[in-house]
Amino acid sequence: MTIAEAIRIIDLLGTFAFAANGAYAAVRAAKVDIVGLIVLGSVTAVGGGMIRDVLLDVPPVALTTWVYPTVALVGSLVPLVLRRPRRLLGRTIGMLDTIGLSLFCVVGAQKALEHGLGPVPAIWLGVVTCIGGGILRDVMTKRVPAVLKEGFYAVPAAAGAAVVAVAPLLGTPAGVAMATGAAACFLLRLLGVTLKVNLPPTHQLPAPAASASPTSEPAIEPPSSGATDAKAGTTTHEADQT
Repeated sequence: MTIAEAIRIIDLLGTFAFAANGAYAAVRAAKVDIVGLIVLGSVTAVGGGMIRDVLLDVPPVALTTWVYPTVALVGSLVPLVLRRPRRLLGRTIGMLDTIGLSLFCVVGAQKALEHGLGPVPAIWLGVVTCIGGGILRDVMTKRVPAVLKEGFYAVPAAAGAAVVAVAPLLGTPAGVAMATGAAACFLLRLLGVTLKVNLPPTHQLPAPAASASPTSEPAIEPPSSGATDAKAGTTTHEADQT
């Protein structure tokens, strides 16, 4: 099996996993019909790869063959066939997400290397391939993208992509690097989910204290209406004239 064939198989597996993940997430987060289910699942599956290909200035692979749209369509219909109980729905979404994440990060990085980019851009495009579709899905369902606020997500993707990106420098075969990178991403993501690892949140700046306007003048209290003369009790001197 050639490297190109291996990349294609991994890419298709990731497409299916992300499509099913996006569809399950759509079922849980938004009330959509079957068209909405297919659209959100497909966007999750191919959105990141399309962003990557546009940045690489090549035709998006999802638009050059019928295979990717078909796989995305089939993956999007999984929730209609396998209806998961509510208590298992989140676990199913998480596992599909982890599988897609692990596969897409190495594919994105390898494609970047094949187009002559260096290790750092390859890592970046590997991460974009993973998170681009999910961000588009969350925006379409009026949610803050999950990758921006919670979960140990982008770090495992970057780690998996980094294994592939530095492989040419170390003389590691591409196939071995992709398998190692996918395994590293999968284990890190699974560890993060199991231990509920989250990156530390940014500290919010305290709200500025309300200050008085510099042109305002202190209020002058009116004198008390019940004030009495302070001279009470004083004696008057009468001049005795003799």
